[in-house]
Amino acid sequence: MIRRRLSGGLWRSSHGVTTSWLNLHLSGSAGSLLKEEKKHESYRLIRRAGFVDVKMKWVRDRGLDHAVEKEKHLRPTVALKNLIKREPRRCLPVSIASEKKDELGLPTRAIEFIRRYPSVFEEFTDAAVGKRPLVRLTAEAIRLDEEEQRVLDSQKQDAADRLLKLLMMTGEKRLPLRVIDQLMWDLGLPDDYARRLVPDFPDYFEIVDLGPPRHDPALELVCWSKALAVSVMEKNAIKADEGGYRKGMPLAFPMNFSTGFDLEKKVKRWVDEWQKLPYISPYEDASHLHPKSDLGEKWMVGVLHELFHLFISKKTERNNVLALGEHLGFRPRFARAFAHHPGIFYVSNKLKTCTVILREAYKRDLLIEKHPMLSMRFQYIRLLKMEADGGKNAAAVASAQSESSEDEKDEDDEESESDGDGDSSEWEKDENLTAMTTTRTR
Repeated sequence: MIRRRLSGGLWRSSHGVTTSWLNLHLSGSAGSLLKEEKKHESYRLIRRAGFVDVKMKWVRDRGLDHAVEKEKHLRPTVALKNLIKREPRRCLPVSIASEKKDELGLPTRAIEFIRRYPSVFEEFTDAAVGKRPLVRLTAEAIRLDEEEQRVLDSQKQDAADRLLKLLMMTGEKRLPLRVIDQLMWDLGLPDDYARRLVPDFPDYFEIVDLGPPRHDPALELVCWSKALAVSVMEKNAIKADEGGYRKGMPLAFPMNFSTGFDLEKKVKRWVDEWQKLPYISPYEDASHLHPKSDLGEKWMVGVLHELFHLFISKKTERNNVLALGEHLGFRPRFARAFAHHPGIFYVSNKLKTCTVILREAYKRDLLIEKHPMLSMRFQYIRLLKMEADGGKNAAAVASAQSESSEDEKDEDDEESESDGDGDSSEWEKDENLTAMTTTRTR
């Protein structure tokens, strides 16, 4: 039997069965290897058989919806701010912002958006360039940006670690930059990460050309990090068991449900059995698993669980995850896992988009563990809520500052109230608890 070394401490046998180098190292014998292969072969036979479709009513989680709502207009504001500050004169013709409306994600015409937030943007004219309107940042916005840059610099190592862990979870150990661009907000990366972050970590990754036909640039793993290839689930198990955890042991994902949500008995029975299956690290090759097996789904959920822990806000738009699917080795229509496991993930349709949230990371609308970059983002939210009258909206500002989970609504929530379906998914047809989720069970 011939074995060859793969990236990430994995070995491929002549039979096409992959096992971890750690398991081989600990076993120290060919007999143990054969035993390991037989175990993996048995995984192939674990399939869903005799399942029925069970319709479950989607139940709204008001706290998690509010976690999405309170970031209304935050991302386009930061995108426009970054565009303005890149200009040599630190100002921008409004016409250019209009041309880049879709790229910036502006929800309205550029001039309307700029005038809506005078605490961030200042509209003016300059005789030297004619009568066309220009936009620049206010003094407070400039101050916040300078503070944000200091935070980004202080978090370089953390950002690089997140990016490295993401690459280690991919099948080819590289990602096109266009995919990372889509995720840089969630990963807490600077908008110019390719120039500002990547060159500082040559032992982590490098930018390569993917070759014809498009010659897209991609970020490729340079060196596997055994120290970083430990998932949050494994870290928690090791901490709780004081070293008693071993790879391949069953680990149950933390679960909680929206108030008023109940699982049918047969669904609950399947979930309980599914939780008892072995936990396979998202940093291990799981190509030997049948994609439609329960174990295959548990590995996939484990990858998604780890992915969401890499995101600083523990949430992201569904389309961002879809862009990663093929690179993570997921089967088509893998996003149904969000519907199959409503105790792990919550899907919100607020702000006219479909946002997936990791439930365990939140207490009501508040993140349990906050990344320093999130503190900066909430300072921008406070600035957005400030009005030119010098404090008319003081109550809302105080609410954003403390990230209060009270039930008050912002004065400008008329858009979020009407957002309804937004980018509705196949399992969620509207916001009024009429959506049906298809879950398979025995």
